[in-house]
Amino acid sequence: MRVVKDGHAAAVSPEPGRIEAHEASPAAPVIVGKIAAQYGVKGWVKVCSYTRPAEQILGYRRWVLAEGPDASDGRSVQVVSTRRQSQKLLAKLAGVDDRNASAGLAGKWIAIAPSQLACLPEGEYYWSDLIGLAVVNQDGVELGRVDHLVETGANDVLVIRRDGEAKERLVPWSPDAIIDVDTESRRIRVGWDAHFD
Repeated sequence: MRVVKDGHAAAVSPEPGRIEAHEASPAAPVIVGKIAAQYGVKGWVKVCSYTRPAEQILGYRRWVLAEGPDASDGRSVQVVSTRRQSQKLLAKLAGVDDRNASAGLAGKWIAIAPSQLACLPEGEYYWSDLIGLAVVNQDGVELGRVDHLVETGANDVLVIRRDGEAKERLVPWSPDAIIDVDTESRRIRVGWDAHFD
């Protein structure tokens, strides 16, 4: 079982150290990065990538640029050219031909259509596939729903919340903690004591 990260979404596998990259509902655009700043005078922009590997964002040829992370207000743009320069990821968008045209793009969220994501092998999940799933322990006690995931270096962590509660429960995405994932019934079963926070 593995989780892959592609933007605010990632895929998860309880294999230590394995993440790749994805976030959002199946039909909603998937956030994969942000425009960090203008670059040069010919309309290029610097890109902050949430994908893994980071340069994977440059392979998507159509982006949705949005004001907010839900990408509901987004507009579709064609990516006409990309390049990596030193540690920077750069993109040139159709119709953005000078510094004035790129001036308002900094801070925009970059999303892609879910159909642009690669199909994952059985047992691998994008983060967005897990967000909102109910989490129950081995005794059938509901712990809450996956609110989001965080990367810690050692493994990803499910952040679980109950409706109306501020308290979070953190469960590592590891073979010791994750028993199974059932995306059809929207449930994750974990080996986690209900009293352990």
